[in-house]
Amino acid sequence: MIYASIAAVLLAAIAVLYILLIAGLPYGEFAMGGQYKTVPNKKKPVYVVSLLFQAVAIVVVLQMAYALPLMLPYNVTRIVCFVFAAYFTLGIFMNAISKSKKERAVMTPVSAVIAACFWIIALGSAPV
Repeated sequence: MIYASIAAVLLAAIAVLYILLIAGLPYGEFAMGGQYKTVPNKKKPVYVVSLLFQAVAIVVVLQMAYALPLMLPYNVTRIVCFVFAAYFTLGIFMNAISKSKKERAVMTPVSAVIAACFWIIALGSAPV
């Protein structure tokens, strides 16, 4: 449960960042390559989709830790957990090569911790 809690808190923090970016606050250097300090309106739908992605990841990780009831069969949820683990592993490398120093400094280790939590949960979980 500890790994799921860590992942959920970090994912929620990223969700808050995306909400702030959608609201027009100047934190764009922490996300998506740091291209914009303030995200232009035409790019905000990308952040809305990312926000929804974070929400799904939170639900999946909490379901795998049995903190939430499974909505899908266990094996399907576990596969989704592996997909998220792979996605966040890729995120480590994407954040590490970002042109934004702030994104590299903050989001790379955050992605690494989230990825590690998802891998630990996906590999270690067993149906009850």
